[in-house]
Amino acid sequence: MRAYEAHARPRLAPYRFSPSSGFAFTRGLPDADWAVPRDLALAHIAEIVAATELPVNADFESGYAHEPRAVGENVRLCVETGVAGLSIEDATGDRARPLYDLSLAVERIQAARSAIEASGSGVLLTARSECYLVGHPDPLAEATRRLQAFAAAGADVLYAPGPHTREEIATLIAAVAPRPLNVLISADYGFTVADLAALGVRRISVGSALARAAWAGFIRAARALAGEGSFSGFSGSVTFNELNAFFRQDLPRRTHSEAGS
Repeated sequence: MRAYEAHARPRLAPYRFSPSSGFAFTRGLPDADWAVPRDLALAHIAEIVAATELPVNADFESGYAHEPRAVGENVRLCVETGVAGLSIEDATGDRARPLYDLSLAVERIQAARSAIEASGSGVLLTARSECYLVGHPDPLAEATRRLQAFAAAGADVLYAPGPHTREEIATLIAAVAPRPLNVLISADYGFTVADLAALGVRRISVGSALARAAWAGFIRAARALAGEGSFSGFSGSVTFNELNAFFRQDLPRRTHSEAGS
């Protein structure tokens, strides 16, 4: 059974995501594979894998390489961290030509697929098209074309971050069926998880949203303290005892997990 068939039932997959943006922001870095080196990303992914019993999906940027063979080698290294899934983008990082030509983008997905097959790991491969995020003039049509090509190249899950209307999401779901579609919900667009599941979405990413929510609380509190001498930004915070107790209870499990890995 192919991996996408296992996810074809009407439910959301129980994954723990490792968003590249969330990690980059914790290090005071921009979200770009040139800013977060491959080996630093791999170490972070391995740390997340060791910290949870849930399957982990890694945002593996554009594979930290341009050429398909190098993408395949880097995917091999990512698989060795113990991830259950990873994603590869079609963004080049070049503002003049922000997307790889479709033929090369397909070869990169094929190289990732081959590396996963060679590992015998069964890691789930998500292929991403960044049409919306790079400002393509017709992002829905181009993302549809690319995602369909990536599905034919061996991707298990398809993902085009950016659309947030029911109509666009439904169009992409139909275009890649029976493979599952991943959507990005980075703001309150009026959906609930149940709404998206009913629409046919099988996986949800929140990208940098949780990291930005944490940063927003910090920035509000810091501005109130620096600008007004006010401690009002601390209102509603989790208590020291509650947070400390959580980490105290979690530490033995985490230490045991790391020792056994």
